[in-house]
Order: sequence, then structure tokens, then C-alpha cells
Amino acid sequence: MKLSRILCFAVLSLSLAFSSAQAATVIKIAHPNVPSHPEGQAFELFKTDLEKRSGGAFKVEIYDSSKYGNFDAYVQGLQMGVLQMAAEAPNNFSVFNPKLMLFDMPFIIPDYPSADLITDGPLGQELLTALDKNNILGLGYIEIGFRNVFSSRPVRSLEDAKDLKIRATASKAHIAILKDLGMNPTPVAWGEVYTTLQQKTVDAVDIDLNLAYFNKFHEITKYVTLTRSFYSPHMVCVSKTFWNKLNDQQRAWIKDSFAVMQAFERKTIRENEDMILGKLKESGCEVIELSPAERQRWINATKGVAEQFSSAVPPQTIQAMKDTIAGK
Repeated sequence: MKLSRILCFAVLSLSLAFSSAQAATVIKIAHPNVPSHPEGQAFELFKTDLEKRSGGAFKVEIYDSSKYGNFDAYVQGLQMGVLQMAAEAPNNFSVFNPKLMLFDMPFIIPDYPSADLITDGPLGQELLTALDKNNILGLGYIEIGFRNVFSSRPVRSLEDAKDLKIRATASKAHIAILKDLGMNPTPVAWGEVYTTLQQKTVDAVDIDLNLAYFNKFHEITKYVTLTRSFYSPHMVCVSKTFWNKLNDQQRAWIKDSFAVMQAFERKTIRENEDMILGKLKESGCEVIELSPAERQRWINATKGVAEQFSSAVPPQTIQAMKDTIAGK
């Protein structure tokens, strides 16, 4: 009799556990970064926080390192609702809405406090709605950082940059910046960048310090020029098909967990930079800092980019960015 009760209890416990697992709402998240990158760490934090915060109502599955597929797979998955969340650079999404080239405008955002003013302020928040018609909701921003040139030859001046074959994203604005700097931009999908650098299909990539370091680009490039040409955030997006099925409490849990990961990710990106510069030097990579006069030459060379894309990013929007940063 006692054994029978024990067996019944065990079966009931298993049944309850199975029912609980079945009841959990699965959130599949895709992002392009390796787990050790601050973005990878942040999504692991999001998973832990949300599953705990929701009492198991959500189960999070993470597809890092582009394991879900390329950018097109992200978009299709979000639109169809088979992928619930994803993170990508706004410039990749600009093929659907040119307004998202705002963050590709060169040498406007000078530092991280200014970046926060833009992404967390009215301009950035307005852009989160830019993909509504594509059935994609912008939840908020984490960041990648400021772009610098990692190259197989030293770039100390605009003359050194001439004809440098450099990887570009698909963003027309990004390509225009590189061309105005005298470089030869070559669009390459993110998952293929390391191989193309290794095989010398391209000679350089402009990328932030964290991405370069955690993807080991410094192992195949000997020089980094700290151009800080523009700031790259990542938009964390949610499928509207998925979002519309949630109740207010479920949405609040996701927003709260996102706020936790966002604060962690930004803090880690920024605190890592001094460490990474030290590691790059230790590995034999030469770190090149442009002089103020040389940097101004780079700024002057790219002044025409904003005008070239004024139909997508109007002059008044550029001015609003500058005024926001200036505290006007």
C-alpha cells in the first residue's frame, strides 16, 4: 500500500512537471554574437531573469553566433512569429526603412553619454516604431560601440586609407562613408567576416573594440586605428505576432528583464574597452590614435554623407541630434 502511494505521488509529480513545462511560453531569441561577448552575456542574463521573474511562465531559448541564420532569417522569423526576439544593427534594418540610417551618420555622436541621449530620448524611441509595418516591434537598444578600423596595414592618415579594401555592411550610408574616406568598401555578411579577413579577400573591417576582440579579429589584423567614425547600437526587436498574444503582465515581465540586461550590457561594453586595448597591445597589435588635426580631416571628408541621404535622414533630424547632444 505504501509503495502504491509512493508510485502515485511520483507519477503525479512527473505529470505536474510535464504540464508546467508544456504551459511555459517559449521565447526564441537570435543574435549574431558569440556567448562571451557582452551581448551574449546579456541575453543569458535576460533568460535567467525572465524565467525567474515569470515563475517559469516563460522559457527562453538563445540562438547566438548567427546559429539561427543570417539577417534575412531573423526578419522572416520575426515577421512570421516563429522567432520571438532578435537583436541586430539598425543599419541592416534600413533596407526596410531608410530612417534607420540615422545611426550611420558619421562623427555626430562623440561619446557614450551622448549615445544614451539619442537612443533613450525621443529620436531613438521614435525609430523603434520604424518596423511596425513589417510586423516587427522595437523593444529598445543595447549597443555595440564606436567603429574603428582593424587592418592588415597601418592606417595613420587619409592617404593610408586610400583604396583599402574594407568590409562594409549592406547599409548604403555605411558604404558612402567608406568611399568618402577613399576606401574600397566590399559588403560581406557578418558570419563571413573572419574568413574573408583571413583569406585576405578584404584587408580591413571597421568594427568596435568588443566585437573585434571577442571574435578574435586581432589575430588576423595587425593594426587598429581608433577612428570612432560612428556609433553602432543594436535594436532588440520582438515579433508583433508574438507580442500581440501576450497579456499586460507578460509584457511587463519582458520589459523589466530587458531593462536589467540593457543596463548590464552597456556597462560591460564600456568598461571592457580599456582592458581590450591593453590586450591588443599585448598581442602585438599596434593601436593608432589619430591626432586632432588628422581626425578633423576624416570628419571633413565625410561631411557630404548626411546631405547625400537627406531624404531618409532629414537635415532637421541631424540638427535635432546635435542640439540634443549639446543640451539645447
